[in-house]
Amino acid sequence: MAVDGSRTSFQIFSLTVEVDLVFLRSLRGIVKLAELGTIFAAFVCFAVSHRPTFIAATCMEFVITFSLVLLYTLKLNKKLTMFFWPLIDIINSVFAAVILLILCLIAVSTYTLTSSLVGGITGLVAVGLWSWDGSMLFRRITFNQSRSVAGGTTQ
Repeated sequence: MAVDGSRTSFQIFSLTVEVDLVFLRSLRGIVKLAELGTIFAAFVCFAVSHRPTFIAATCMEFVITFSLVLLYTLKLNKKLTMFFWPLIDIINSVFAAVILLILCLIAVSTYTLTSSLVGGITGLVAVGLWSWDGSMLFRRITFNQSRSVAGGTTQ
C-alpha cells in the first residue's frame, strides 16, 4: 500500500488499484455521498413502513449510485473507456430523479405510517440532489469539442 497525499494505491495480486480521494472531497463527490446518505435514509424509512415498491426503488438507486461513486473513486472510468461515463451519470441522475419524484409524491400523499412520510420527504431531498447533480454535470459535459474550446480558451 502506497500513500501519496490524496491518492492511495493498493496492490491486489498483480492488479494495482488507485484510489482517488480527491474525487470524494470535490463538489461532485460530496453531492454523490449526500445522494447516498439521503437515499439510504429513505430506504430505511420505507423498510420500517413495509412498502415493498418503495424499498425496491430506493435500494436499486442506492446500488447504482454507489457503483458510480466506486467507479469514480477507483478511477475505473479511465480504464473502461468504451462508455462515456459523464453521459451515463446524467442519464442515471435524470431517471433516478423522475422515478423517485413519482414514488415519493405517492408516498407522501398516501402515507399510513409516519416512517412512510419521512421516507417520502427524504426521497424528495434526494430528488433535488440528483437534479442538481445532473444539471451540474450537463453544464460541464462536452460533445465533440476539445477541452480548451469547451473551457472558453481557444488556441
